[in-house]
Amino acid sequence: MRQVILIPDPDGGFVVEVPSLPGCYSQGETVEEALANIREAIDLHIASMTAHGEEVPAI
Repeated sequence: MRQVILIPDPDGGFVVEVPSLPGCYSQGETVEEALANIREAIDLHIASMTAHGEEVPAI
């Protein structure tokens, strides 16, 4: 599992970023939704990197 940073949004909800995957962000209205969304974003981000022949950073 990768480290994620959960940031409260001043307008409500949460923004989540993945330090080991630059450019991988998501959001959600609740902590649970934000974490579920970032799991999907991580999978898609890694799939895109792999498809483009990019090296996926280690965890």
